Amino acid sequence: MRISVYVPLVVTVVLAVLAPRAARRPAPRLAAWSLACAALVTAIGWLGSLALLAFTGFAQIPEVAEEGHWSVTALRAQDPVSLGVATVSALTLAAGLVSLGVAAVRQGRYVLWARRECGRVPGDTELAVLDDEAPQAFALPGTPGRIVVSRGMLRCLGDAEREALLAHERAHLRGRHHHFQTVWRLTAAANPLLRPLAEAGGFVLERWADEEAAARIGSRTVVARAVGRAALASAGMPRPASLAATGGAVPQRVQALLAPPPPRRTLPFAAGALLLTLCCASLANAASDSENLVESAERAQCAADAGALGAAWTGHPGQRPEACCHAGGADGHGRHRR
Repeated sequence: MRISVYVPLVVTVVLAVLAPRAARRPAPRLAAWSLACAALVTAIGWLGSLALLAFTGFAQIPEVAEEGHWSVTALRAQDPVSLGVATVSALTLAAGLVSLGVAAVRQGRYVLWARRECGRVPGDTELAVLDDEAPQAFALPGTPGRIVVSRGMLRCLGDAEREALLAHERAHLRGRHHHFQTVWRLTAAANPLLRPLAEAGGFVLERWADEEAAARIGSRTVVARAVGRAALASAGMPRPASLAATGGAVPQRVQALLAPPPPRRTLPFAAGALLLTLCCASLANAASDSENLVESAERAQCAADAGALGAAWTGHPGQRPEACCHAGGADGHGRHRR
């Protein structure tokens, strides 16, 4: 456990540094799924490792050991975790869980807001045109979702560019990109080290919608022009909370659209999958080791209690006081009942 419990923490740091840059090069759809899986697995691994470190450290406190019926001496001899490490891990874990709870509440409010806005937008079709001169275009997730575009935005674009803009927003709704955003927001709240993955994920989602729009209308150049003009028209305006064609790093998106479609690369994803597998295997191994440590410490405490009883035993000479560790004097888990 001394090494395996720290592996998920190291994997989290490695992916937080390498994944955002690597995800910008391959096909955006596969990159989005990979980033979502990486964020989810590493967040669980991060919280799990912190919980194991905190538990193993605090388990060596005599009062805690007395309540758990295990031997502090045996536990310290097998896997000593300092109280300082346990305290830092516990505080980090608590902060992450509180932040995760706050982010979950905010995300729930956003979902409710989006559904209310879908109902308030005039009309009952997928496309809603606002009588507003301010250039706006975004997708509202819901059941079903809505595409909201202002007249001001439509006036900034030609016919082909309008079609590209609408195809982009439809790709957001069709791909349910708001679910990916939810995963990244929650995991980044639980572990701030994963914020670069969330930022890269937002860019990848826009690239995914760009590629879907280019395939739909058959022209990458038209989509590039639509993205560029929409971004210039809405420059200086507050960014909408929902997915919008003007989101992400627009110059990089336009440059990618003016280039050939991204190739399918397997090496970055294979390397990422290997790291995630290592993270899961290490966390499972650390959890198993922690359970074995506690069981061993329980047996040691039971043996010590049996020895103390044996020293003062005055009962029937044919009976063994050690039996309390295995039969009537122990509960279903081998713990000595006091």
